[in-house]
Amino acid sequence: VQLQASGGGLVQAGGSLRLSCAASGRTNNNYSMGWFRQAPGKEREFVAAISWGGFSTNYADSVKGRFTISRDNVKNTGYLQMSSLKSEDTAVYYCAADQNNQVTSTARRYAYWGQGTQVTVSS
Repeated sequence: VQLQASGGGLVQAGGSLRLSCAASGRTNNNYSMGWFRQAPGKEREFVAAISWGGFSTNYADSVKGRFTISRDNVKNTGYLQMSSLKSEDTAVYYCAADQNNQVTSTARRYAYWGQGTQVTVSS
């Protein structure tokens, strides 16, 4: 599975952005999709994950109530809708896929990764 993340940019605090993650390749497998982020000087951290059918989701406490993960399997695309953005949300955001279809927060469980998209929130 190849993943291409997009939709990042510069936004003011309190604003919104929607990230997209387009999948290609062996997309016939039932894979879960996750989003992670990495801020400068910090380790990569889990943001959210969604199962293949969309029935299971998992969110980091820091984004609960502000971010919503979704997917459209017809388009082979996942989304991360981010609202009420804060300066601490500034990071490079990565999407990832797990062919075991787990909504895990553990990065090493995801075998496939996109290239990342920069999100910058100005205060």
